[in-house]
Amino acid sequence: MISKMRLSGGLIILMSSLVCQLSLASEKLRLLTWADYAPREITEQFTKETGITVEVTISNNEEMISKLRATGGAGFDLVQPSQDRIVGPLSEFGIYKPIDFSKINTDHFLPEMLESAKKVTTFKGKYFGVPFFWGTDGLVVNSKAKITDYSDLCKPEYLGKVAVRLKRPTLIGIAFSMGQDPFKAYNNPKQYEQIMQTAGEKMMSCKKNYKYFWESKDQLLNDLRSGELVAAQMWDSGGWKLNAENPLLRFVAPKSGALGWVDSYALPSKGKNDAAAYAWINFVSRPEIAARMAKLAGSFTAVKGAENFMDPKMKSQLNESFSPEAFKNIKWYPSIPPGLEEIDGKILDRVKASF
Repeated sequence: MISKMRLSGGLIILMSSLVCQLSLASEKLRLLTWADYAPREITEQFTKETGITVEVTISNNEEMISKLRATGGAGFDLVQPSQDRIVGPLSEFGIYKPIDFSKINTDHFLPEMLESAKKVTTFKGKYFGVPFFWGTDGLVVNSKAKITDYSDLCKPEYLGKVAVRLKRPTLIGIAFSMGQDPFKAYNNPKQYEQIMQTAGEKMMSCKKNYKYFWESKDQLLNDLRSGELVAAQMWDSGGWKLNAENPLLRFVAPKSGALGWVDSYALPSKGKNDAAAYAWINFVSRPEIAARMAKLAGSFTAVKGAENFMDPKMKSQLNESFSPEAFKNIKWYPSIPPGLEEIDGKILDRVKASF
């Protein structure tokens, strides 16, 4: 009888173990993120270590908000909006849930980046974002051209030789180059609108210099390579990619200040697998993993110790583009209050209509 009971108990334990293993193997993390932020080699290693598969959907800030708004925060377990795009949509649409930092290895993060993320993503006393990648918007310039700020793109000698995006970062960068500070006007919509209207008018006055408003990164890079363009407004990683091919092409931090962004992790309000989301955050915040991801994405990371594994070329390019003064002058995006993006959209529509 005893041997039968022991055998029965052993079978129960074995069956329970098998059920747990099957359950783990069937787990899925539905990740909504940017291109290059979830490389296959990284997701495959995560699956091998945890048994959790990663279903990746590529998106951008606007689409992330749109998708989550349409579903009321369902459909994904983890998303990566820029940290300034969390509180506004959260207050309007309730699409995120708070972060439980007790489930995250916070020692893996640079303290200043973590505290900044908490500050920017705080809503009603709770935190909603975890920092991961950071970078800047600025100018990619052929060194033969004398361009150090957005205002230089309007010089007559660069007729039809420059390109910018028809997006709010362009308006903001131009505003800073005109001596205005749109970030300080975030809580004064009327003042903010006046600043951005002035920036929009500046864009329209430069329309003969713009070869096009770029949307395709590949087309932009090719035109910079060929010399069709001498300068463009874009993010640092694209400039450093070109610099690796041609030293004459450089990413330049504008005199008025590069625009600094941080892409974070956030939990959709109706995500079904928070455990897998926290497992992914802890996995990618291991310094050696974060450094590999940073190299593959061409961005820098908020993970402490990742610099010890950083690609030497990336470190050199960062130092070349940013003097200590230029780094201190980065204009970090604060959280966007509801309504401001609608103001930007109307101004950008007018700019587009003028071309």
